[in-house]
Amino acid sequence: MSIKAVLFDLDGTLLPMNQDNFIKKYFGEISAFLYENSGYEPKKFVESMWKGIKAMLLNDGSKSNEKAFWEVFIKIYGEEKVKADYKVFERFYKEKFINTKTECGYTEESRKLIDYLKSKGIKVALATNPMFPTIATETRMGWVNLYPSDFELYTTYEMIGYSKPNPKYYLDIAQRIGVDPKDCLMVGNDVSDDMSANLTGMDVFLLTDCLINTKNLDIDAYAKGSFKELCEYINEKSQEN
Repeated sequence: MSIKAVLFDLDGTLLPMNQDNFIKKYFGEISAFLYENSGYEPKKFVESMWKGIKAMLLNDGSKSNEKAFWEVFIKIYGEEKVKADYKVFERFYKEKFINTKTECGYTEESRKLIDYLKSKGIKVALATNPMFPTIATETRMGWVNLYPSDFELYTTYEMIGYSKPNPKYYLDIAQRIGVDPKDCLMVGNDVSDDMSANLTGMDVFLLTDCLINTKNLDIDAYAKGSFKELCEYINEKSQEN
């Protein structure tokens, strides 16, 4: 293969974190905010969030993930209430989402690697599962000193209608950035979600610093390791070209 583009997962890859702790903190913060500002009962609200997430996971590309998510909320709470409270959701991401940063780590390696790839003329895309609005994705990338301008593309729930591990998610990204899947490398920490990119012909690298393997799958078939091993892998592949 020739590496013309590298796709990166965000949570647990470029942004170190324990995903379970992050989700717990995130749900706690957003449910408390929506209860305080709009009266959403927390238990029902969290259950509704999970239903919305499921709708995005099952999305077939016929609509954006944003639309798939809000259709669930409208069905549960009614269109009038959801439309009236949409601005309250936006306020959460502007005012309180920052509180979830306590569950995230920091590494300088993300910034260094992105700069290195761009210096080599390799395209970089942020292939984070598109279940967050743009503001939340941009906020999280900023926690490791990365910015929207660093990426050819970064996926959010407003602009795409697939989710991981659907291979069509990766094909959509490759098409949007104008690179053949076989010339792409996908880097991620989740065996089920991120390594499914290889079903499209993409090469994959499993970053093991914050490894997620909920299905206890065999990972021996994948190139894997820390940022150090990832850089070595990219250099080896580049020399083969």
